[in-house]
Amino acid sequence: MAKITRALVSVSDKNGLIDFVKALHGFNVEILSTGGTAKALTDAGIPVVPVSQHTGSPEILDGRVKTLHPKIHGGILGRRQDRRHQEQMATHQIAPIDMVVVNLYPFEATVVVDPADYPTIIEEMRGGGGAVSATTNARLARKAFATTAHYDGAIADYLGSLDDGGRKAFSDTVHIGLRKAQDLRYGENPHQQAALYGDFFRAIEQLHGKELSYNNIVDINAALFLMLEFIDDAEAAVAILKHNTPCGVGTASAVLEAYRRAFSTDPDSPFGGIIVTNRTWTLDLAREVDEIFTEVLIAPEFASDALEFLRKKKNRRLMRWHPDAMRQHRHDIRGVFGGLLVQDADRAMEDPRAARVATKRQPTADEYTGLVFGLKVVKHVKSNAIAFVEAHRTLALGGGATSRVDPVHTAREKAARVGISLKGSVLASDAFFPFPDGVEEAAKAGATAIVQPGGSVRDEEVIAAADRLNLAMVFTGVRHFRH
Repeated sequence: MAKITRALVSVSDKNGLIDFVKALHGFNVEILSTGGTAKALTDAGIPVVPVSQHTGSPEILDGRVKTLHPKIHGGILGRRQDRRHQEQMATHQIAPIDMVVVNLYPFEATVVVDPADYPTIIEEMRGGGGAVSATTNARLARKAFATTAHYDGAIADYLGSLDDGGRKAFSDTVHIGLRKAQDLRYGENPHQQAALYGDFFRAIEQLHGKELSYNNIVDINAALFLMLEFIDDAEAAVAILKHNTPCGVGTASAVLEAYRRAFSTDPDSPFGGIIVTNRTWTLDLAREVDEIFTEVLIAPEFASDALEFLRKKKNRRLMRWHPDAMRQHRHDIRGVFGGLLVQDADRAMEDPRAARVATKRQPTADEYTGLVFGLKVVKHVKSNAIAFVEAHRTLALGGGATSRVDPVHTAREKAARVGISLKGSVLASDAFFPFPDGVEEAAKAGATAIVQPGGSVRDEEVIAAADRLNLAMVFTGVRHFRH
């Protein structure tokens, strides 16, 4: 146990400071402080020894130099059990400093040494006669060095982004100072170990159920970003996902009807899947979803009776999500051998009604509604990706293919197998059609309108095929690959 007799206190974030230092003073701890911190403590009636008085040197350079002094650094670094250190400290009149209470200026708003530690420290001092244990010291040291490392990294990244007075899109360096959120039972497969780092739980909180797995987190992440496309819509939206990709999406005035439309796309795949909505989870939706096994249910809110009902199954995970936290998402990061790929997050979403009509026939109003819906969905299907949709529901999805025409065949076959007609549907594609065959197969399936980026060297052939088949087709000019 380390007895605390003297503490240096100098903080930018003053949350909880007064109560903490009052408690220290109650243990007869001498308080050294500077500047605004010293003033705040003095105003609160807490006796403070100014650092300048302790060192015998004034604060200079607008307060930038005040604790840079041997009496401060020596008091912190001198070893209490080292006789030679103690002799030198006595010779130079260096008093020991047993505790440093400090956090950093908000160069990056999220970087502070945690004031939440204050109550724990005081409680331990109460139980230990004014002393703090080696275990607590070690824990605080880990947190302090993680904080300063992240702080230094943030400054290095900022300086690395400067370019002749301007700012580069990506810095010369990238430091990722993430804290471990939790260990996971295992990774993608049981023989792999895994852990979650960072602020994932700022966007989502668990209300019920067993702990999340690696795969749950990957699927939840995909579900949230898909549903973010619908979060500001007037209608309720529901998406069902399996293996990090949607298997059905629906919209309606009521959340139950939106779920039924999403479920009807592929009645087999929702078993063991993820269901997410942009509206409050109601009791009628809870009862209907209860008929199948699901891993995770996600909503901005759950009605109290729905929550009570859903909690009856102990293994089902119920998650409340916070869309506003996700709106701040700026970069996607992916690990590769020996490094990271970093890119801007794909937050673009084009309005087909404002896109260029490439064909002779204009889409109808209903077709435009379907194209808007389809584009929001296909953006989140694995490339190469297509989506056959109606105005308010997916009909058939195809993705993860190695050619542009293959997902069209896959979607058609799946629709035929589950008895869904694609006649009168519209089709959204995440990338251009390099040959007319994809458009021709879509028309055979029953599609009447297509939205795609355009940009193929064979665009004119593709447009000619669409005209021949009386399809309406719009070019957005924006690709949405998802590898």
